[in-house]
Formats: sequence, structure tokens, C-alpha cells
Amino acid sequence: MDCSKLCPEWPCEQPSEFKNIWVVMEADENGIHEASLQMLTPAKKIQSKKPGEKIVAVLVGYNVKRFADIPIKHGADEVIVVDDPLLRTYYPRVYGQVVVDLAKKYKPAVILVSATMRGREMGPYIANTLRTGITADCTDFDVDEKTGDVLMIRPPFAAIMLAYIKTPFRRPQMGTARPNVFPVPPLDESRTGKIIEEKLENIIDPGMELVKYTPVKREEVLIEKAEIIVSVGKGIGSPDGVKLAERLAQLLGAVVAGSRKAVDAGFVPPDRQVGQTGKSVKPVLYIAIGISGAAQHMIGVREAGRIVAINIDPEAPIFKQADYGIVGDYRPIVEALIRELERLKREGPKALEELLREEEAVAS
Repeated sequence: MDCSKLCPEWPCEQPSEFKNIWVVMEADENGIHEASLQMLTPAKKIQSKKPGEKIVAVLVGYNVKRFADIPIKHGADEVIVVDDPLLRTYYPRVYGQVVVDLAKKYKPAVILVSATMRGREMGPYIANTLRTGITADCTDFDVDEKTGDVLMIRPPFAAIMLAYIKTPFRRPQMGTARPNVFPVPPLDESRTGKIIEEKLENIIDPGMELVKYTPVKREEVLIEKAEIIVSVGKGIGSPDGVKLAERLAQLLGAVVAGSRKAVDAGFVPPDRQVGQTGKSVKPVLYIAIGISGAAQHMIGVREAGRIVAINIDPEAPIFKQADYGIVGDYRPIVEALIRELERLKREGPKALEELLREEEAVAS
């Protein structure tokens, strides 16, 4: 690399000096977050195209050493652990600086971070401090066969195409992906790997102070964890339509979510938004009511097992990606579904068995 052509504020570094794929783990007293383990999946894909590179999980915090073997059992080759009482309280700058110091010592070629609330705070700090680029909300990763650069793949704002972004002159190459975009690699209890313990060498001013910590109690399942989701769009028309969707969800044991337009209309709260500017979900069943199916929304349901679309517009884009489509006014359709579910609930298992036999007969 001809460093004279680069910004004088950047240190002169050669990409060839950097090696391995890092995945920053997020953990608390309950263990490592699933979203962090999901990032091992794109790390394995990158590794398959860069022979000789190791997948290294980075675990920072207090009392987290006990979780160090978990990333290894899910595919990591090594784990670097910084476990210190001074890290009892999470501060973005402090945790981020620990990763920066480790990166300066070990020189990873790639750093992947899950785009959780913490990841969105720490990732840009790490990238800025290391004077490198970062691509947010990637939906896939690949490797340029000619240069070896990692390609960060994400939809641009209009979501009508895919952008392939790379950092050819700087290392590490950094990218984030939202929770549930990738699956967690299978657990392999037989896997072993190296655990490297590092001491906390540098503690910086966090720039803030934690005054009070109050855990938020949630009585319902988060949409990221839901197996069945009933999702509403602007086509639901009014809050009364949401109540109908909630009744359907109750009978199915589902969670109600919504599109960006449904959130803007006040039908569902922002933390239940699905899509490019919301959350990615991976339910077994996704029922979309009054959702047109714009690309920005469908990005969030790409991992859904089955998609059922109900829309009055036969030309709605969602029908091109739905497994089952129903054209018509959603109200009588949803009301009919509710009546049938209530009947099955009243009549018990025999009614359900009869319905399943009918389904099998139709399928055959």
C-alpha cells in the first residue's frame, strides 16, 4: 500500500499485516446473547473463502469467563477474554476501547458486530478509533476473490438493489448485521479451542455515569423470539383493526407486529416494527394483514418459515413472496379465521386432528 496517497491522519499500515476474523460477543449475567452467536455464521462463510484465517470471539465484561467455551462450541476457533470487576457496568466507550486495544495488539483483518443496541454504540466507536470503515445492517457477506477484501452486502435506502461495499485500504474491515438475519451455527459439544485471557490494561473515562438501573419487565414475547407473528400494515385502517389482529394473535399464541407505515400511523409501537428500519424476525409463521410488501419490509421477514398475506390489492408485491395469499377485505377473512380457531378450541384435539387429516389429503 502506497501510504503517501492516504490521509495523513491515518497510520501507515499494510493490509497483509492483518489476519483472522473477529466476532465481538455481547454477554450479561444470563450468558452470551444469541445475536452475537448468530454473527459466527457469516464469520464461517468468510473463513471458507479465506483459508488459514481463524474465527476469534472477543468476550469483554465482568464474570464472563465462564461463558468462554460457548462460542467455540458454535464454531469459533479461539476466544479472547477480558474479565475484570472494572467492567461490571457497561459503558460504550470503555468496552469499545478494550476491543480497540486488543485489535491494535492482534491486528484482526475483519471485525463483525451484531447490531444490537450495544453493538450500534460500540461498533462506530471502534471503527472511528481504529480509523477504518464500517458497514451497518449487512444482509450478507462475501469475499472478493481477486483482492481478498471482504464484501459487505446490504440494501441501500430504497432497498431495490444490493450494494457491495469493501474497505480496500484499511484494516480491520468492519460490518454489522441485525439480530435474526443469520441463524446461530449448530452446537457441537465436541469442539475445542484456545481461550486467551487478557488483562485490562487501560480504562478510559466513560464520559457518563450510571445513576440508576431498572430492568424492564416484559409480559409478552419479543417479536425477535416469536414463533408466530400477526403483522399489520397501513391497510388495517384503524385501531379497531389492530384489536381484530390482536384477537387472532391471542388464539394462535402469537405476537402482534407491524410495518413502518403501521408504526407511523400509531397502530403499533416502534419496538414492534418489522423491516429495514425496524427488526428482523424469523417466525415459523408470519401473517401479514394489510401490508403491501415493499422491499424495505420484506427484508425483515426473509427468515420466516411461512408467509401468509391478506391484502385487498391483487397486485400487492407481497403476493410474489408469500407462501399463501388471500385477496380481499381483511375483516371478514380474519373474522372467519377467528371463528374457526375458536371452534377448534371448543371442540378440542379431535377437531384439530380432523383438520390436519383434511390438510394432508389436500396436500397428497
